[in-house]
Amino acid sequence: MTQVENKPAAYDTPFVPIEKIVALCKRRGFVYPNSEIYGGVSGIYDFGPLGVELRNNIRRYWWWSMVQMNDNVVGIEGAIITHPKVWEASGHVENFVDRLVDCKNCKRRFRIDQLPEENIIQNKCPVCGGELTEPRRFNLLMETYLGVVEGERMKTYLRGEACQNIYLDFDNVVKSTRMQIPFGICQIGKAFRNEVTPGNFLFRQREFEQWDLQFFVHPSEMQQWFDYWKEKRFEWYEGIINHKERLHFREHGPDELAHYAKKAFDIEYQTILGWQEWEGIHWRGDWDLSRHSEYSGQDLSYTDQNTKERYIPWIVETSGGVDRTFLNLLLDAYEEEPDPTGKEPRTVLRLHPMLAPVKVAVLPLQKNKEELVTTARDIHKTLQRLMVSQYDDVSNIGRRYRRQDKWLAGSFSIQ
Repeated sequence: MTQVENKPAAYDTPFVPIEKIVALCKRRGFVYPNSEIYGGVSGIYDFGPLGVELRNNIRRYWWWSMVQMNDNVVGIEGAIITHPKVWEASGHVENFVDRLVDCKNCKRRFRIDQLPEENIIQNKCPVCGGELTEPRRFNLLMETYLGVVEGERMKTYLRGEACQNIYLDFDNVVKSTRMQIPFGICQIGKAFRNEVTPGNFLFRQREFEQWDLQFFVHPSEMQQWFDYWKEKRFEWYEGIINHKERLHFREHGPDELAHYAKKAFDIEYQTILGWQEWEGIHWRGDWDLSRHSEYSGQDLSYTDQNTKERYIPWIVETSGGVDRTFLNLLLDAYEEEPDPTGKEPRTVLRLHPMLAPVKVAVLPLQKNKEELVTTARDIHKTLQRLMVSQYDDVSNIGRRYRRQDKWLAGSFSIQ
């Protein structure tokens, strides 16, 4: 798939303030604050008419790239609520925590890992200079209950990450399909985190959507497949953005690694907020299947049909976010073109044609000619069956062209 070709020659644009993207999203029907008429809920958003089209296109393109185009990858769709022991086995009950401090003066709350080092050393609030409390641990899992009779309800959790369903269904997939190791299982699904400090719009939310590939391999082939998927995922992101120089890898240091990871790289994208994680590629080893085998009492080992060797597969994980991709694409595509007449600059989004929310517009040149209008509507109805098409015969043709420039594939303007 080629990149958008209608870019100006000089394409070095400044970083876009998040505030401009937030305003654009609400004004043009991409994203709305959840429960806004009641004052909103921090860290939760709804997607409007254009937003849901863009989001669906992002999902479809990822699924096409990862599942449809790979003979050794299949997909599942797991439930949001699972047995509570899943989260004990995964380590989330014990390890899925943020360390937070509060300012005794202004009462603001901060994550330790997001505070400047000098504020940690001096134990001072970065806002008002007040004294900070001792760090406290907050578990990010969202609790819920199963059952209707008080006292008999079972406490469980909304899933904190989507990948656990894949491990739970690993044995079922092996037994119900013809897949043999090496092979992968993909999923796109909702996850929930009780973020104490959500922020930066869609970047950190309480309800969000993840996509995951868990690729099961023989331990001796782990490095080979880790390098393979690391390269493939980087190339995928390069293919959907304009500013390729704003994309890079960052390797996790020993102190950053998650409890399950032996090695990890983040694909990061540079915005006005700095370098931010877009997708992680993780060396999970046999942690997940071994833990679920231990806690469930079920044997999740794999037998090679040719060699008869029996072993616990190792796992290469690639895990990213639909919502972060949505946000980064808008940040990457946003441009303000100067108007030669001195008027306000024209705002343009230069999105990849496969991802843009509207693909084609049908505009009859004259709306008072029945034959022309009928033909135009017939064309629109035909195109509707294949792609997102919009029909427009309101006002003069120049205004209709301008209006449809706002969301057509490849370069839609938002004046």
